[in-house]
Amino acid sequence: MSDPSPNDNSEHPELAAEQAFLDHAHRRLEEMRNEAVQLQTMVEVGQGGTNQARWEREVINENIAHRLAGLNLGSRSLCFGRIDQDEQNGGGSYHIGRIAVADKDSDSLIVDWRAPVAEPFYRATGSDPLGLVRRRHFISRGETLIGLEDEFFGDARGQQVVSVNGRELRGEGALVAALKTSRTGQLGDIVGTIQGEQDEIIRAPLPGVLVVQGGPGTGKTVVALHRAAYLLYTHRFPLDGQGLLVIGPNRLFLGYIEQVLPSLGEAGVHMRVLADLVGGAVRVRGRDRLESARIKGDLRMVNVLGRAVKDRQRPLREDLRVGFGSRVLRLTVNQSRYIVEQAQQRSSYHNSSRGFVESRLFETLVDNHSDELSIKEVKETLRRDPLIREALDWMWPVLTPAQLLHDLFGSKALLGSAGRRLDSGARAALYREREEVGMLAHRIWTADDVPLLDEAREILGRLPGQTADDDPRTYGHIVVDEAQDLSPMQLRMLTRRSLTGSMTVVGDIAQSTGAWAHDSWDEILEHLPDKKPGQRRELTVGYRIPAPLMEVAAEVLPLAAPELTPPTSVRDDGNPPVMVATSSTAELLDEVVAAAELEIGRAGGGNAALITPESFADEVQAALESAGVEVGRAPQDSLDSRLTIVPVGLVKGLEVDASIIVDPKRIVDENPQGFRSLYVALTRSTQRMTIIGDPAAMDADDDGTFGLSKRLGFDGTSTSQAPAAESAEPANDQTSLF
Repeated sequence: MSDPSPNDNSEHPELAAEQAFLDHAHRRLEEMRNEAVQLQTMVEVGQGGTNQARWEREVINENIAHRLAGLNLGSRSLCFGRIDQDEQNGGGSYHIGRIAVADKDSDSLIVDWRAPVAEPFYRATGSDPLGLVRRRHFISRGETLIGLEDEFFGDARGQQVVSVNGRELRGEGALVAALKTSRTGQLGDIVGTIQGEQDEIIRAPLPGVLVVQGGPGTGKTVVALHRAAYLLYTHRFPLDGQGLLVIGPNRLFLGYIEQVLPSLGEAGVHMRVLADLVGGAVRVRGRDRLESARIKGDLRMVNVLGRAVKDRQRPLREDLRVGFGSRVLRLTVNQSRYIVEQAQQRSSYHNSSRGFVESRLFETLVDNHSDELSIKEVKETLRRDPLIREALDWMWPVLTPAQLLHDLFGSKALLGSAGRRLDSGARAALYREREEVGMLAHRIWTADDVPLLDEAREILGRLPGQTADDDPRTYGHIVVDEAQDLSPMQLRMLTRRSLTGSMTVVGDIAQSTGAWAHDSWDEILEHLPDKKPGQRRELTVGYRIPAPLMEVAAEVLPLAAPELTPPTSVRDDGNPPVMVATSSTAELLDEVVAAAELEIGRAGGGNAALITPESFADEVQAALESAGVEVGRAPQDSLDSRLTIVPVGLVKGLEVDASIIVDPKRIVDENPQGFRSLYVALTRSTQRMTIIGDPAAMDADDDGTFGLSKRLGFDGTSTSQAPAAESAEPANDQTSLF
C-alpha cells in the first residue's frame, strides 16, 4: 500500500472551515448532554405516586441513561467524513459521524453512520459513485482535525485508484493512519474506515443466518459488532424488546471487545460466553481432555441424556406399605409400573410430571383399600411421610440438570444403560467420580459440560415453584464469534436461544483448533436455524497484518487448511519477522527473556503478547520473573500490560502490536489441530513478530512438520539473529482498527 495521499495533510484549504464546523457540532453535543441531564433531574423530583407512575419514571430514567451513554464519546472522534451529492441527487452535503447531532432547530449537523443517507460514504466506488461527486475523510485526534483526504467521482475524478482484490480502497490515508495506531488492551471500532466489502456484510438483511468467513486481519470480529450496532439502529423495533446477544469464546476475548458497541452508542447488548446462558448456580472453569470434549460435543449425547432421564423413571422394587391411622395402605410394584408408564405417555417435561405421579400414587393407595377414604385427607397426612417421599423419589425424582449429570457421569451402570450406543472408550471418557454428599453445589463443571447441562434443562423442564421468568432467555439476533470451534451440542444450544432464527456467525475455518474443529461451514450450518434462507459472505482483504508477516503465516496455511487462500494484505510495508534459532530449552528461555526485555524497552507504547505452548507458559513466566521482567499473564490479566504471556489456546481473536512466538514445534505437537494453532499464533501482530525455536527439532520428524523451519524463515543455524530495526514509530491516533 502506498503512503497517504498528498492531500491528506494540515495544508488543505478547507481544514480550518471543517474544524470550525466540528467545533460547532461538539458544542451542540455538549448542549444535548446537558439537556438530557436536566431531564433526568426533573424525572427524579418526587419519589411518591402510584405503582404506574413509579414504573413510568423507571422507564424514562432508563431511556435517559441510555441516551447519556450514547452521547458520551470520551476521546473518540465525533465525525469522520463528509459526502457531497451530485445535482441529480439533490446536491446536498452530509457530515457522517458516530452519532446523530442536530442543532436547536432540529436541522441535522451530523448524520449517524448507520442512516441510509450515509451508505454511499462506505459503498461508493469510481464505477458506481451512488450519486456522489466527492467523499471527504477526516483524520482526527479527539476533537482536533489534523488532516483531510478527498476522493472525487465522475468528471472530477482524477486521482489514482488504489484497489485490492478488485475492490477500491476507501479513504486510503485515514485507513493507513488507523492501521498504524498502537494497540491497547481493547479492540477499537472501525466506524470511520469501513471498507466496501465490510459494509455489505454490516448492512446485510436481518432474517436468516449470515455466515462470514474471514482470514486473520480481515476485521470479521469488528465487522460483526458493527453489524450488531447497525441492526439495532435499523430494526430498533423489535430488537430492543427481543434482545441482541453476542457470544465470544472466552472471557478474555469478551473483555477485549467490550468497548466496541458502547463506542458506537449501543450499550444494551448482552455479551456472554456459553456458560453464562445456563440457568442455575453452576460453576464453570476450564475444558475437558480431548477425548471427553469430543464425546460431550457429539449429538449422540442428546439420546444419552434422554435415556438417562428415562432411566430415572422406574417402578418400585418392592410393594409399598404405609400406615394411615390403624390402616395399612398398599401400592404394588405392577401398579407403580403402570403409573410410570402413564406419566411417560404425557407430552410434558420430566419435572412437571412429578405432580401427576404423586397424584396417581395417592389415588391408587386409596383405591386399594376397602374403606372409603378421602384422597385429600390421605394426601395431606402422608405426603411428608419418609416412605412416601422415598417411593416418589425412586419412581420419578425431581432433578436439576447438575444432579442428572452428576449422577450419570458418576455411575458406570447408569452410563452403560444410557450410553448403550456409545463404545466403552466413550463411556469411560464421560466417567467422573461423584462428589461427596452435600458437595454438589461446589462441583466445578467444564465448558464442555455447558451444552449438556442446557440439554438436560430442556428435557427436565422447570423445577417446582419456577415460572416462565426462570426459563432460558431467547434473543431476536445472535452474533457468534469464532464459531468454527463450536461442537454440534454447543451449536444446538445457541439455536435454542434464537427466537427468530436470525444470526450472524463469523469465523475462519483455517483457525479451527478445538476438539470439534470443523473443515467447512456446511458442517456448522447443519446445526443452526434454517427458518429463513441463509447467506454466506467472505472477507478477502487483510487490513491488520503487514505483508511481511502475513507471508510467513501463508507458508503454514497449506499445512493448516490447504483448501483456503490467505487474505491479501493491504499493508505492503512493515518489519520482516525476526527468527531466533536455539538448540536447547535453557537457550530458548534466555532468548525469550532477551526478546521480552527488548520489546518492553521499545518506545511508542502499544502492547505485545508472548505466545507460548500451554505446557510451557509457567516455565516461561518463571524465567521472566527470575530475570526481573514484569509481565502480565492471561487469562488472569487482560492485554493492558506492556507484555502479556498468552497460552496459544487463548490468543485467537486478539491483536497486539508485537508478538513473540515461543517454540513453534511444541505448539504444533501439543494441539489437536497443531498447524492451525500455529497459524493463529502467527497472525496476531500488527507491527512486529519474533519467532524463537529450534530449527533442528522442527525438521526432525516426517509427520508433516518436516520443512517447518524453512517455511517460517529459519536458516537452520543455531545462532540468534539481531532484531531488525523498526521502520517508523506507529502513529499516535486514538482510532484502533482491527
